Amino acid sequence: MRSEDTSRRADATAPPTPPQPATADRAARRAVTVFPLLVLAAGAAGLATPGTFSGWAPNVPYLLGTIMFCMGLTMTTHDFTGVVKRPWAVALGLVAHYVIMPGLGWLIAHALGLSPQLAAGVILVGCAPSGTASNVVTYLARGDVALSVSVATVSTVLAPLVTPPLTLLLAGEYLPVDAGSMVTDILKTVLLPVVGGVVVRLLAGRYLARVLGLLPWLSAATIAVIVAVVVAASADAIKSAAGLVLLAVVLHNGLGLALGYAAGRAARLGEPAGRAMAFEVGMQNSGLAASLASAHFSPLAALPAAVFSVWHNISGALVAAWMSHRSRRAEG
Repeated sequence: MRSEDTSRRADATAPPTPPQPATADRAARRAVTVFPLLVLAAGAAGLATPGTFSGWAPNVPYLLGTIMFCMGLTMTTHDFTGVVKRPWAVALGLVAHYVIMPGLGWLIAHALGLSPQLAAGVILVGCAPSGTASNVVTYLARGDVALSVSVATVSTVLAPLVTPPLTLLLAGEYLPVDAGSMVTDILKTVLLPVVGGVVVRLLAGRYLARVLGLLPWLSAATIAVIVAVVVAASADAIKSAAGLVLLAVVLHNGLGLALGYAAGRAARLGEPAGRAMAFEVGMQNSGLAASLASAHFSPLAALPAAVFSVWHNISGALVAAWMSHRSRRAEG
């Protein structure tokens, strides 16, 4: 889910992001506040009435494709020129993302002694690309939005090449992993819809201006439906495993945010870039993880992704508010 003003990104070499217009700030805050509540309500609905969503599981890849198409519609050439302007910073963000989160997923699965299904699910969340809400949260945190968008874009484009082999390497000890089939699924549900959205934006951008503000809400609603479907499919197992899964997700997300911020600061990228790195590392495309887990493992393996989808937006909003408050105090 991207902020409405991401088409007006500052140059990547510019000073720290100045205070944003109050209307855009309010819109972004509203989106980040409502989104986790919407997803939480969807999860509760899936748990309370699993029969309502039991037949929807085959539609999850198409729902994810809708989210990725919306993401493509929000992209402009600035998303890609930012990579050229700061290749070192983007490369560092990618390495940090695809090393820290998969490694944390493996370590947490071992440390908590998770069952094979849950362990594979946690690891798969770690191997997913950057979360679609990370750009909005970086904006709220007064972070480097240009860097955030660049890392999120490239991590999504590289997902077909990176996510399957990482999952095979780290989760293969728990469950069989068909990496080749996973590559095909990511191409169909992620890369092709994103490319399709970019092409439509290039060809009909002038006609889309009025609806761009609706795309984050459409994506949020679609993710909520995915969560409801995943939770409904695992409703019987949630009562016994919910506490353990929540602990795994909180540790995974919290350590990812901290280590991502530390990586940016250790590389001397600056405070705004450090904030962007925190969210690009710690926030995952949990919709993709849920779809892949449901298709390649089991509904129970998709449960960590469903919980992550709720939690990382709550934690991201809270951390962003704290970072923004600290930044304003430093300026004052």
